[in-house]
Order: sequence, then C-alpha cells, then structure tokens
Amino acid sequence: MPMHIGFLITTLVLVRSVLMYNSETWTLMQTQENRLRVFEMSCLRRIAGVTRRDRIRNKEVCDRVGLLQDVANHIQQWRMQYFDHVQRIDNTRYPKLAWDKKTRNTREKMD
Repeated sequence: MPMHIGFLITTLVLVRSVLMYNSETWTLMQTQENRLRVFEMSCLRRIAGVTRRDRIRNKEVCDRVGLLQDVANHIQQWRMQYFDHVQRIDNTRYPKLAWDKKTRNTREKMD
C-alpha cells in the first residue's frame, strides 16, 4: 500500500472519530445532518487534495478516499447499535434506567 493511501485512511478515521464522538445520543434535524455532510465532504476534499474549483463530484471524491457510507447514515447505524445495546443490558444500569425512566410530576393536559 503506498504511503499516501495509508495517510488518507488514517486521516479519514481520525476525522470521522472526532466528528462522531457520542453521536449515538444525538437528536439530529435535517439541517444538522446536511451540515455534517457538508463538513465531511470539505474534510474529504482536503484529504484528497481536491478543491471545489476542480469541479469533481462528491461521489468521485468519496470513491477516491474509499468512503462507503456518509456520516448521517453512519450516525443512524451507531444509534441503532446503541439502542440494541441499551435493550440488552441489565435493568439496574444507568443507561437502561435513563431510557426507561418515566417523568414524575408531569403536568396534566389542559382541554
């Protein structure tokens, strides 16, 4: 494997791990997902040495760096894995207690 490909993979892994820290607990709106995608593409373009002026499509940039899944889909996958993990853990653990917690002192509905 050439040195620059190893560098690309290492950089991509580092950037994505920092970007996705604790993402399984995020609640994302569509605009936030779009911002994450834009940030990821700007990082990928910088890693690949491609600018917007080169007029290379995002798909081609992703192919160059070997990206198979964009950040929003990756976050969704992480969230599903975390949900599965929380469902399997013991009922006395804090994540499970927080997940199953019913709020006390809720206000009554006003008709």
